[in-house]
Amino acid sequence: MSKFTMFGQLIARPGQRGELAKLMLESAATLQEMEGCIYYIISESVDEPDALWISELWESEEAHAASLKNENVLAVIQRCRPLIAGVNPVKLRLLGGKGI
Repeated sequence: MSKFTMFGQLIARPGQRGELAKLMLESAATLQEMEGCIYYIISESVDEPDALWISELWESEEAHAASLKNENVLAVIQRCRPLIAGVNPVKLRLLGGKGI
């Protein structure tokens, strides 16, 4: 399967998760029109007060890489950086399932 999926945990600086989530949701709105993006979901951890989880599914790894060159996406990344204390990305190989 050529689709590309990635999960990532963002750890916000203490007390900044809400602001970080707001900025990440702006990024999600930018991706609504981006070619190759199937889904981009932002969730907050129930157990970790500073953690956000990002779930992404793309038509290909190249489509994901192209998104990271988009001016609007780059602008959101720059605005988010001061709010982020840590990043834990997880690349996965998609095997299949419902909704794909």
